[in-house]
Amino acid sequence: MRKILVVDDTEINRELLREVLQGEYLVEAAADGEEGLRRLGDSFDTISALLLDLNMPIMNGFAVLDEMEKRGWIGRIPVLIISGECSPEIESLCLNLGVSDFIHKPYESGVVKNRVHNAIQLFTYKNQLEQQVEEQAAALKKQDQIIQVQARKLRATEPFNRLMMEYTAAMMEVETRLKVLNTEFSINYNRNPFESIKSRLKSSSSIYEKLARRGFPITVESIRENLTDVAGVRVICSFPDDIYRLALLVTMQEGIVLVQEKDYIKNPKPNGYRSLHLILGVPIFLSHEKKQVMVEMQFRTIAMDFWASLEHKLKYKHDIRDSDDIAAKLKACADSIETLDYQMQEIRNQIDRAKDR
Repeated sequence: MRKILVVDDTEINRELLREVLQGEYLVEAAADGEEGLRRLGDSFDTISALLLDLNMPIMNGFAVLDEMEKRGWIGRIPVLIISGECSPEIESLCLNLGVSDFIHKPYESGVVKNRVHNAIQLFTYKNQLEQQVEEQAAALKKQDQIIQVQARKLRATEPFNRLMMEYTAAMMEVETRLKVLNTEFSINYNRNPFESIKSRLKSSSSIYEKLARRGFPITVESIRENLTDVAGVRVICSFPDDIYRLALLVTMQEGIVLVQEKDYIKNPKPNGYRSLHLILGVPIFLSHEKKQVMVEMQFRTIAMDFWASLEHKLKYKHDIRDSDDIAAKLKACADSIETLDYQMQEIRNQIDRAKDR
């Protein structure tokens, strides 16, 4: 049977609560706050709930709550305040101090039992959830430690570093070709097809984690065969038609092979994400050989890229409150961005047509 501790300076109140709860619980009683704290300290792990009077001599209920907070007991055991009078201000103060519920005098048997039962059940459920979270956090930490150790081993090998050099060379090749196109557009059309280029090489820990999660071997050959996003180049354009024009020009260049295309602009993801993704085979020229290396290219407008950076924060930060509301607002923003991008594009086209007259 679960144990309940009743702390009240009035004997008849202690006996009434004992009579109500006995049979379902083992009921212990203390006549003042100091005795209550001693009993809590002697058998804290075996007490399922504390029923606490606020108005007591020697040490009142608020002093007991304050001492429980200092000892780290608040939040580990449900506290129910028993009182004949409790103003909204007092109840609010008690709730802020970590109190679970209130039992008002005169006692009604069914109400007392239900409130005690519910408080205990909620705390049991809460503690189980906290334990699960702690276990999951420990498992994730252990997994991350394993990943970091294996990633360091991977970085220490010559074949892995050579592969990373090849991916870096492929990104440089793509960037050079884009910059040449940008220079040509500046001369021929007095405008630039893109605003900026961002490149990134996947970290060794991210590579290890992704291969392990997908069940692939952790080898250089496996990286080359199974991952297409180790080298990434993101191109930020002003307008949607610049994205498609530039993507076509890149894929038409000699030596470039289009392996895969995913158009999330024409077919956005459910969360509103918009971008054009290309997986390209890019030629690199080494001292003794020519190789084809995979590069992932992403094309976005400025607004799409700004939106994606916000969405990334929501996706990878797990302690954000109201995340569902934020996700809904982001989806609405994504829809607005699509409309705005094409409106701005039409204004630019109108300006260009006016120049030609």
